[in-house]
Amino acid sequence: MPRPVHFEIHASDPERAITFYTAVFEWSFERWGTEPYWLITTGEGQGIDGGLAQREGPMPEPGASVNAFPLTMEVDDIDLLTREIEQAGGSVVTPKNAIRGLGWVGFCRDTEGNLFGLLQPDPAAE
Repeated sequence: MPRPVHFEIHASDPERAITFYTAVFEWSFERWGTEPYWLITTGEGQGIDGGLAQREGPMPEPGASVNAFPLTMEVDDIDLLTREIEQAGGSVVTPKNAIRGLGWVGFCRDTEGNLFGLLQPDPAAE
């Protein structure tokens, strides 16, 4: 069965995006090749790593419908992370919602207008 092995973030301002993801998730970025492309290391152990590319077109409009596969990160404290996201220049799109038996889920946008999700596992979520 095919499984995701890589993700890619497109950014109008790659340096701004690198600052955001480093501040919020402590990811590391390494320039790769001669094109404006960076490899992203998200941490140790289970999970996937990705890349950051210079966006070719315009930034998504605020309130635009989702036109990609949003990446969702598992976090220990969704409330803390949403505050850090806003402090780093991102925004909360949907506040945390309970998914019974799974946990708390919310969606945010980064400084480049990209949508991503947060999941705080909590089997007691109602």
